[in-house]
Amino acid sequence: MERILILRHARTAWNAERRFQGQADPPLDDVGRAQAYEVSALIAAFRPALIVSSDAQRAVYTAEPVAGACGLEVVVDKRLRERSLGHWEGLTREEVHERFPDEFADWRAGRDVSRRGGETRKQVADRAMEMFAELPDVDVVTLVTHSATAMALVSAILGLSHEVHVLGPLANCHWSELVWEEERWRLRAHNVGSPGPVIPLLTSDLGEDDAADAHA
Repeated sequence: MERILILRHARTAWNAERRFQGQADPPLDDVGRAQAYEVSALIAAFRPALIVSSDAQRAVYTAEPVAGACGLEVVVDKRLRERSLGHWEGLTREEVHERFPDEFADWRAGRDVSRRGGETRKQVADRAMEMFAELPDVDVVTLVTHSATAMALVSAILGLSHEVHVLGPLANCHWSELVWEEERWRLRAHNVGSPGPVIPLLTSDLGEDDAADAHA
């Protein structure tokens, strides 16, 4: 492969409500459906030979217009699912703060909160990298996934630590671009996408893992 585009799914109502999604499966909202069609032409300009999507409907419904613009079919792989967030899924940030204050404090401090019943960052990276290792040798691949999974996968490909997310989260329908140069993967662009509605990052959102999971 010469180039990988790791695309986050378009917006859902839960994204707009700043609600933890994880492996719950809400659909795209009206804004999200428009975002998916907007981004399809941008991704098609890279001429990907393969589109692989998480099996969550918000990812598949984002991938389908992209694949259509490229003349391809969507390949679905559950290993691109979002990070499981356990008993946080479906709750807003305020609800988590109220019900699980100790877990919320750990999360806000950037620690990897696994006792909520979900996955660790490394577990997410391991399953995503297993999928990555099986990709065929084509020039350009687009992977349609989720915020925390995208961050874990990019970090793993680049050999970065999972203890701290060096890269910020992807906005809805934005992507990271990695290119193979000088016998290694390099990050060419991050959080690129079409201008349009995105979830704003407020000052209070800038905890290390905050935006990555809250917008998952």
